[in-house]
Amino acid sequence: MELRGATALITGGASGLGAATARRLHAGGAGVVVVDLPGERSEEAGRRLVAELTAQPGGAPAAFAPADVTEEGHVRAAVALAAGEGPGGEGGFGPLRVVVNCAGIATPGKVLGRDGVLPLEEFERVIRVNLIGTFNVIRLAAEAIARTEPVSTEVGGPERGVIVNTASVAAFDGQIGQPAYSASKGAVHAMTLPIARELARSLIRVVTIAPGIFETPMMAGLSPEAQESLGKQVPHPARLGRPAEYANLVAHIVDNAMLNGETIRLDGAIRMAPR
Repeated sequence: MELRGATALITGGASGLGAATARRLHAGGAGVVVVDLPGERSEEAGRRLVAELTAQPGGAPAAFAPADVTEEGHVRAAVALAAGEGPGGEGGFGPLRVVVNCAGIATPGKVLGRDGVLPLEEFERVIRVNLIGTFNVIRLAAEAIARTEPVSTEVGGPERGVIVNTASVAAFDGQIGQPAYSASKGAVHAMTLPIARELARSLIRVVTIAPGIFETPMMAGLSPEAQESLGKQVPHPARLGRPAEYANLVAHIVDNAMLNGETIRLDGAIRMAPR
């Protein structure tokens, strides 16, 4: 599907995988709506990224939309902005064709930890952000995409849009201390096929990427030595993944009409050890 002239909405878009994806899709000609949490830190990062994108001569539009992905009202407002459904067409955005779900948290916690049993609310929070937040964006974005006119592609036939979700290799080889994270990402993987099958009638594809160990803000708290050690666990290439590599896969998924209903591991062949 052609990016030029379409709009992409990216959650978790102010940093890491989301920011790299925003840059890549914008470079391909898509208008970009960067979605991230309300709050000074993420809003500042999001608006800085938008300023970077809009400074490019003759580029597509870009905007920041503060939103908690678990809040229906927040997500509806961001989707309306991306779909150009607000007052005055909302700055040249729309039609909404691409949605990338990168928002997520990786709070660790053992079932039986040093301080006792894992509090249920901590497990629920990870599930709520990673799984329910992803589904909330899928359902509201799909509603908007389904209202658009299909576009024809040279080889792929008519399409309305593409939704790309982010799981993790933890969905398949979760480590000790990752029951909540693995459960949430495993569920994102599990719902990919049934949603793709349903949305096929609306000409919307659904694909999930399961990254391995990547250079993201979640890794930033580790020492360079620890990051290097983790990178050496990857068979080939023996390093951490780069956000641009994730973004390039997103762009290929958008372009390749036969990618649908699938979870793609992007991990350098790593299989995580128990700890």
